[in-house]
Amino acid sequence: MALSTEIQDQLSKMQREAEERDAQRRAQDRGIPYLPPDKVLINLEALEVVSQARALEGHLVPIATREKKIAVVLYDSKLKKTQELLATLAADKYEVTPYIVSLSSLNYALDFYKFVRNEKKTIVGEVNVEANEGELAKADIATFDTLPKVQQLIKDTNNAGKISDIVRVVLLGAMANKASDIHFEPTEEAVRLRYRIDGLLNDVFTEFSHGVYRSVLARIKMLSNLKLNVRDEPQDGRFTIDLPTKKVEVRVAIAPSEYGEVVVMRLLDPDAINLSLEQLGLRGDDLKIVLEQLDRPNGMAINTGPTGSGKTTTLYAFLRRKADAQTKIITIEDPIEYHVDGIEQTQVNEEAGYTFAGGLRSLMRQDPDIILVGEIRDRDTAEIATQAALTGHLVFSTVHANSSAGAIPRLLDLGVKALSLAPALNLLIAQRLVRRLCMACRQPVEVPNELKKNIESFLAKLPPRVDKTPYQNITMYKPVGCEKCNNAGYKGRVAVYELLVVNEAMQELVVAGAGQRDIEKEVAKTDFVSMQQDGVLKIITGMTTFEEVEETTGKVVWEKSGQPPFAKATDGVATGDQQH
Repeated sequence: MALSTEIQDQLSKMQREAEERDAQRRAQDRGIPYLPPDKVLINLEALEVVSQARALEGHLVPIATREKKIAVVLYDSKLKKTQELLATLAADKYEVTPYIVSLSSLNYALDFYKFVRNEKKTIVGEVNVEANEGELAKADIATFDTLPKVQQLIKDTNNAGKISDIVRVVLLGAMANKASDIHFEPTEEAVRLRYRIDGLLNDVFTEFSHGVYRSVLARIKMLSNLKLNVRDEPQDGRFTIDLPTKKVEVRVAIAPSEYGEVVVMRLLDPDAINLSLEQLGLRGDDLKIVLEQLDRPNGMAINTGPTGSGKTTTLYAFLRRKADAQTKIITIEDPIEYHVDGIEQTQVNEEAGYTFAGGLRSLMRQDPDIILVGEIRDRDTAEIATQAALTGHLVFSTVHANSSAGAIPRLLDLGVKALSLAPALNLLIAQRLVRRLCMACRQPVEVPNELKKNIESFLAKLPPRVDKTPYQNITMYKPVGCEKCNNAGYKGRVAVYELLVVNEAMQELVVAGAGQRDIEKEVAKTDFVSMQQDGVLKIITGMTTFEEVEETTGKVVWEKSGQPPFAKATDGVATGDQQH
């Protein structure tokens, strides 16, 4: 009769504890310090001192070195081959500090030795999930598609002998759950793992010991080509996850903290930005505006919004729409986050003097048709981009502003001349991301009559360009939560947009030095649809909720004289009683 998993785990634990007690007795008999498993930390430079073959033969592994001082772990100092290797190190003028460890710890060190030293050239910078390193290496990414599954797999691999599998599970779990970032956060007692999913952080695992985490951290540093022995200053690196169907770039940022080094890994999944214009979430009338503007031969299209609002995704969709054999497209980015076929991409390098402004000047000599400038953040870049738009180039870029109209005073504040800016601007965009309701578990809710009237009035006041047909059947839902959405009630995100086409009246205001308020008054006379209005349209078609739209665009207030604003009811639908 087969033993239960619980009994097997208990027996394994007892066996490991007995093995460590035996190592402690051996250390006491030999008069050499004992090193527990969670203290066996491998330094890449130390492994260069002794070859793998000699380490295997001598049952000894170097774990740290500084100048001519070296720390080693060994099984038993009385073994003949071990004594010979210690004598060789002494003859080479090394001051050796030995530690006795259990056989499991020694094997762990030797395993680490294997993939660090012998595969150093191929493993640094890339994780191949198809590699033959255990069963988890061959696991389908779909195996990790919920946080409970990731948590269980991490529990199954949470020991110092399975560091490669731990890292692989963490990465595959993040990708399967569409996480944008992975956070390792040391606390006094343990280390917490969190994923950022749809903009929010989610606890995944909170029980990594500091010993296991140090080995995980070493593995991440090695992959990112960072220094293993630097612990008191920030380091930035990157590596690639090699999947059968795509490669995912990972940007790594490591910084010291009170209880150890914190790690944030940004996953740059090409699927995240591989969206067509039709998939961005643009309404039909907004899509028509975008297509008209993309057909213009020159001018600027500026996208605004905070970090993480999807600006890059939108602009890359523009580039893919325009990319063909007859069109030369060049970008200057900081950094290049996603690689796009058919487009020449360059990256800012401040240390080498290749700035946005300097790079943009250089790109102008490359005879491009379309230029993407990752961000306009200074006067020189703004002026050069404006001149490019005025001299026959189509220019896409971003600036930090809270609204589409706010891009104009922002560019003027940077020092662009109004006489140049006014005719250069074609299209100003603002966007935010809201979470989509989970289609598997969302539940319809009754729409109060007062709210229904407000929505009908809202729809009637929208510009004629907005097709009202899809919104006649007002349907609203609330989030519930299920396994598919990790009980969040939401799965994925969609953008809410506002598009401002710069007309002659606005150009005249810019030249006259008008402020943002005057520009907004002129915008109100056009067929403009705000981000919040776009959000409300997405609410009444069951795509998202008032909570999400208000989180990103502010409180919704109905424009209806004599009618009080409305507020959120307990079931997630607005009523007509309070401020919403």
